[in-house]
Amino acid sequence: MTYARIAGTGMYAPGESISNTELMSIAGIEFDAARYEEKIGIHHRHIARLRNMDETTADFAEKAATAALADARIDAGDVDLFIVATDTPEYISPPTAVLLQGRLQGAQKNAGSFDVNASCAGFATAFDTAARIVATDPDVQVAVVTGVYNMPAYARDGDAFGLSIFADGAGSFVLTKADSAGYLATARVSDGTQWDFVGVYAGGTKRPITHEVLDEGTYGLQLLKRLPGDRNVRLWPDVVRRVAERAGFAIGDIDQVIYTQINRSVIEQVNGILGIPMAKSHTIMDRFGYTGSACVPMAFADAAAREKVQRGDRVVFVASGAGLAVTANAFIY
Repeated sequence: MTYARIAGTGMYAPGESISNTELMSIAGIEFDAARYEEKIGIHHRHIARLRNMDETTADFAEKAATAALADARIDAGDVDLFIVATDTPEYISPPTAVLLQGRLQGAQKNAGSFDVNASCAGFATAFDTAARIVATDPDVQVAVVTGVYNMPAYARDGDAFGLSIFADGAGSFVLTKADSAGYLATARVSDGTQWDFVGVYAGGTKRPITHEVLDEGTYGLQLLKRLPGDRNVRLWPDVVRRVAERAGFAIGDIDQVIYTQINRSVIEQVNGILGIPMAKSHTIMDRFGYTGSACVPMAFADAAAREKVQRGDRVVFVASGAGLAVTANAFIY
């Protein structure tokens, strides 16, 4: 049987990190920094626009993918498939993955490229898609799957919620074929009745950007309803159990569970329910804030670089996104 395995990982965050104190000063906002640090776990983040950097989504993706290819020791010209997972694309059209292919390969190639948008569950969804293609398509020997996030570009000036939580970054995997176990299983949850909680609602066909929309200030990132505080606490334990069972993992035998990096206290509660020690859940929100569709691959790349995960480890990802969309992955690293 053929599997997809992770051959290399990479990550990127723009500019020098910004502390909570500095963020309030340079963005002109106020928020409870002590609560963010103690409960949510966010101390620092990277935001290109606040560092006056001329970098956006495609730049982040290119740098993370380049790092992953270097880690895998694979030339960009040998990539057969590019998938970018994001809900903050460089453009509505063409897809960011096409731009990434062009930047890395520099010419027309017999390579596929497309974007996946499952909000902040995007990377886990794209990882599943890429793994299945690599495992089954003889024309795809190497795939690059990249999660990238630039939500601060959509935050309006003075938006304390948007600028304090969301951050810029990208994480990338290089996948190759393998004869021994690699990617094993997926579990999913959707609830489209929750579409109107948080998102970017202007700029599409339903609500194009007009002078009226700009004058009203009803563009960019909008929090329309408060998210239920216990939503992920209720959702994630069942998703972990389902994907572990499908992969043949006992909960106690999982070596690392990486969750959406939005709230450390939620991760602690979920692990308490499952009986998983926090040492088995690497987190990065203290240094990188919440990087949405990039946070899971960034956390894994950071864990690999710090040797918190080893080859042969049993790993589970759980990613939640607005809408509601949840995707979980199980694999042997």
